[in-house]
Amino acid sequence: MTAPTTTSRKGGRWIEQWDPEDETFWKETGQKVANRNLLFSVFSEHIGFSIWTLWSVLVLFMGPEYGIDPAGKFFLVAMATLVGACIRVPYTFAVARFGGRNWTIVSAGLLLLPTIAAFAVMKPGTSYTTFMLVAMLTGVGGGNFASSMTNINSFFPLRKKGWALGLNAGGGNIGVPVVQLVGLAVIATAGAGQPRLLLGIYLPLIVIAAALAAIKMDNLAPVKNDTGASKESVKDAHTWIMSFLYIGTFGSFIGYSFAFGLVLQTQFGRTPLQSASLTFIGPLLGSLIRPVGGWLADKYGGGKITLWNFAAMAVATSVVIAASVQKSLPIFLIGFITLFVFSGLGNGSTYKMIPGIYHAKAIALGLTGEEAAAYGRRLGGAAIGLIGAVGALGGLGINLAFRQSFMTSGTGTAAFVSFLAFYAVCFVMTWAVYLRRTASRTVAAGQPVAERPAPAYAEV
Repeated sequence: MTAPTTTSRKGGRWIEQWDPEDETFWKETGQKVANRNLLFSVFSEHIGFSIWTLWSVLVLFMGPEYGIDPAGKFFLVAMATLVGACIRVPYTFAVARFGGRNWTIVSAGLLLLPTIAAFAVMKPGTSYTTFMLVAMLTGVGGGNFASSMTNINSFFPLRKKGWALGLNAGGGNIGVPVVQLVGLAVIATAGAGQPRLLLGIYLPLIVIAAALAAIKMDNLAPVKNDTGASKESVKDAHTWIMSFLYIGTFGSFIGYSFAFGLVLQTQFGRTPLQSASLTFIGPLLGSLIRPVGGWLADKYGGGKITLWNFAAMAVATSVVIAASVQKSLPIFLIGFITLFVFSGLGNGSTYKMIPGIYHAKAIALGLTGEEAAAYGRRLGGAAIGLIGAVGALGGLGINLAFRQSFMTSGTGTAAFVSFLAFYAVCFVMTWAVYLRRTASRTVAAGQPVAERPAPAYAEV
């Protein structure tokens, strides 16, 4: 097979045959098609992330006239995080049910709902309940990540997944600092009383994202929902271990992205303009470095990169704690922005690990060649949605921890101490499961493999 067979049937453009592991197919036509779909998937996911994290910016516009204290604002952004995490599971299955192109059109169009709703209610005097419900609506933007990653995972061969998934996720994640930069521009030029200008900018961008998906993207007919694989991945310990590790990387990134501006306002007394001028830096650097995390994992092994990344996150968190105690804003910013960078790097390395883990497990089962690759794709694809959903719940935990910390002590120090302890646990777990060379380990079908070199998880 040297070219994909494309047909037009009900529901849009479908590619009937797709085999990215065939090197001839990949070099002659597969790579071009995959890269085109990746490009427009990134744009749609980018807008999705911007809408999901919209309230990290809108709360900066909410001065005393809104009558909402810092704890209430942290709860608003936490609700957006919660819905975005939970909706990732059905979004993952939607790709196989409706087609990657078709679902990208739908998921992009759904972003109009929270944006229009926020445009309608964003004014003093609106009830807190109304704000909370509208903030929850923005969770649909969080779902875009799961469907986009599941779709792109099917387009690329195993040897290219680290870079492709890292680029897809990183390009999407940049939607966080971009919406914060746009918010900064609005506050700087029109003042903190004009949040509707920010919303008006994004409405046409949403329409453009949906239109480009319709024109430029494809559906892959071979991609099917495999309920057996889903059930198997839920029962597999690696799915839950990687979910836990992903809480530490992506959960940190999205949680800090929502909370950064509020922490600066509440703990360091920054104005909306001062907060907005700093908030975007961490998410921007964390997004840009995510593909590098995938590339490093491709080259040196996801387990190794993830292990030392958690060590670096722990060091950065220690700096933040010291700065919080000393009330030093410059040191706090250095530590917090460094923490963003390593959360982004870890995003790329952990996502690279997922397909590699299941491929290594297939080899441990005695499978070889295409049979092993197919097994890895099957279980890895099924696990991605669940891991992404559980990982995003880390953002909820971070904002609830900040809320409690500020309510009880007026600073975020206690929250950062809890995050430091969590990163230490992640470091130990990564080493114990994926890097310890000799261990009693459970692999296929719950059968123990006693005291022999572990499968090459360190290379995933």
